[in-house]
Formats: sequence, C-alpha cells, structure tokens
Amino acid sequence: MASVVKKITISGPRYYIKLSPGENSQRPSIHFGTAPKKQVESALVHINNLINHKNTGHTLSIATQEWLEGISDGLRDRLESLGLVERQKKSKFTLLEWANLYIEQRTQPKTDTRRKLENVRDRIKAFFKNDILADITPYQCKNYRRYLLETVELSENTTRRHIGMCRQIINGAIDAGLIQKNPFLGQPVTVQPNPSRFFYVGVDLAQKVLDAMPDAEWRLIFGLVRWGGLRCPSEVVALRWNDVDFEKNRFIVRSPKTAHHIGHEQRTVPMFPELRPLFQDAYDAAPEGSVYCVNRYKGGKEVNLRTQFERILEKSKIVCWKKPFQNCRSTRETELFKMTGGNVKAVCSWIGNSPEIAMKHYAQICEADMKQAAEKAVLGNAEKKAKSEHQNSDHEHHKKHQHTPAEPRTDSHESNEDIAVSSSAGEDLRNSANQYENKTKNIQWAEVDSNHRRR
Repeated sequence: MASVVKKITISGPRYYIKLSPGENSQRPSIHFGTAPKKQVESALVHINNLINHKNTGHTLSIATQEWLEGISDGLRDRLESLGLVERQKKSKFTLLEWANLYIEQRTQPKTDTRRKLENVRDRIKAFFKNDILADITPYQCKNYRRYLLETVELSENTTRRHIGMCRQIINGAIDAGLIQKNPFLGQPVTVQPNPSRFFYVGVDLAQKVLDAMPDAEWRLIFGLVRWGGLRCPSEVVALRWNDVDFEKNRFIVRSPKTAHHIGHEQRTVPMFPELRPLFQDAYDAAPEGSVYCVNRYKGGKEVNLRTQFERILEKSKIVCWKKPFQNCRSTRETELFKMTGGNVKAVCSWIGNSPEIAMKHYAQICEADMKQAAEKAVLGNAEKKAKSEHQNSDHEHHKKHQHTPAEPRTDSHESNEDIAVSSSAGEDLRNSANQYENKTKNIQWAEVDSNHRRR
C-alpha cells in the first residue's frame, strides 16, 4: 500500500505519498506542495482506494469519486500517468467554438434569449479569442469579469447576468463530457436591487407621454406597459385579439419569460379603465383579419421598441427616464399595491412576478409617500400639543379655585358660574383636540391613480 513520507526542507516539512514496490517497482511519488499532513493523509485513503480498484476491480466509494471530481488538473494528470485513473479525453474546442455550437444546438431558443447569448459570445470572442475550453482557468474568468466592468463598462448587475450566461454555456460543456469543472463558479451572478435606477412615472407624465404617441398602436403599447404592467416587448407584441375579452373586461397575457414554469405560461389581467379606450381605438384602427393587437410587429418579429420609444419622446421634447419600460411596470405594481390595500397575491398575479421579486425589484417609495408621512407626523405632534394644553389649562383652573375648609365659600351662585366657565373652556379644548384627531384619521396613505384618459 502507499504511504505518507515526510521530508524536511528549508521552508519547513513537506509531505508526499510514495507508492509501495507492489504497486510500482520504481516507487513513484505524488507530491502535494505545502499541504498539511492531515490533508495528505486524507488523500492517501482515496489513493489506496484507487489502487484497490485497479487491482481488484471493486467499485469506488462515493467519497473517492467526489474527491476525484474536486482535485486539481495537475494531480489528475499525475494519477493518470501512474495508471490509477482513466485518461480523460481532452477537449480540443476553443471556448468560442463551443459557445457557437451551444447556441446552435439549443432546442427552440426564445428570440430574446438567443440574442442575449449571442451578445455573450461576441464578448467571449473579444477577450478569450482562441483559448482552448479545457485550459480556461478561474483566474482568467476573474480577469474577464474585470474586463466587463472596466473596459466594456457594464454595470454590476449587467455583468452578473453576463457571467451567469457564461456559466450556463460552460455547464453545457460539462454535460457534454468535454470538461469537469466550471471555471466561472464562485463569481456572483444574482442580480441585486438598485434603487438609484427607480423612476416613478406619475399620472401627469404618463398622460403627457400618451398624448405624444403617434398612433393608436403606439398608444396601446405604452398603455399596456404603464397601466397593464406588461413586459415589453415580449408580452406586448405577443398579445392577440382573441386574448382580449371586451365583455368581461379582461385579457390573457402569454409570457415567454415564464413559460417554462408550470402554471405560469399565461396570466389573466383586468382591463383597467385606462386601458379599455386604448384597446378600442387600436381595434377600430386594425386592418381586417389582424391577429395581433400590435399588428406592425406580427407577434414573432424581433423588435427594439425602447429605441423607437426614446425617439418619439425626444421628438416631443420629453426627457426619457432610466429603464423606461421596466419603470412603467414598477410604477404600476406600486400603484396597484396601494389601490388594493396591499393585496399582494392579486397584484403579483396580474403583473406576473413573485412577492419576493416585487418587493425587491419593483415596489417603490414615491414622493407622495414621504409627504404624507411628514404630514402625519406634523398632525400627530399638533394633536399631542392640543391635549397637553387642555390638561394644563384644567390643572391651572382647578388650582386657582381650590378652597380650604377654614374659608368656606358662601356665594353659591358665583361658584356655579365659575364651574360653568371651566366646563365651557374644557369643552372648547376637547373640540380642538378632536378636530386634530379627525384630520389624522382622514389621512389617506394610498396614492390612488384616478386618472382617466381623455375620451
């Protein structure tokens, strides 16, 4: 059996494994650098299992199989050279070649997904060039992340999405048996909320934008995003006239983004009052036999609506805000939370996201919330002040007219008059306090969008 050998060096003791003459007459060594003794002893257990497997053919333990999957390429090469494990077929694919093959072999890729994958492939080509897939290291991948942030100047969240898609491409190579480990593992890919990019598209601005739209279709596009909360362009251009129920005031939204989740292929959304006239105008203007509500894009055509939307606003001298369509959805979900009194289940069902995502990436705190919160505090302080003045006044009045037993009052008429005055003053103060209390109760915390498009 193999054994652990200790060697004293200038930098300290080193431990390595030496095979016995029974396994190899030359007694070759397996070195582990500066690894401590316990780690080398742990590796010895697995190496002896490999020797037994080679000699007897017994099944390797799960622990040893997992250990093999996690070892470095250098150690794997050494074990292969000693005949303890089978040689792996080295991938001759470059990372770029595999990315191209992966994109082509995807079954029925959604148009938007394919476009994003092709963007990732183009940046892979610029950075990795012709690097062999099996030779890509985690260090190179970390440098690639810095390249995206500093040279390409992507935002943190966009970089995370990009790295996530790189990881997806490499996972495909692992599934194909080309490589064993993903060099992008360990890098953050979860998108984080960024409140600095929130923008509340208020009623006045929304109406101004709606008036700037050039035709009925564009008014419907904007309306579906701002008051329907649809994803744009995927859900907007996929909407069909047979999905719109004018009689029941609702419509069905088919979502390519969530179609792979069971039960989330589509959702039913109310035809809010702001949307009905927009639907009607677009229906009246649509050519005979039209299938899609937005007829110009025929539902399946890849389009970039944001660029055209920004041009329309620029022509009308309206300053476009950050993430225009995303913030329209965010604004509508925030409104609906207030309008429904916080009915999270209904609102998330209409918008098509989960409560966790809604709270993290959609719900906003708008200016009206801040003002109403401040007003509540002011009225609350005024109420406390009024009650305090009332209590102090009663106390002073009682103290002023308090009598000792040695000096009894004989004028009962005057006493009753004083009591009447005290009661009247106290009643006035109580009425004043009640007025503040009523004002406080009447504060409305939900900013309700009662705007209706001019008919």
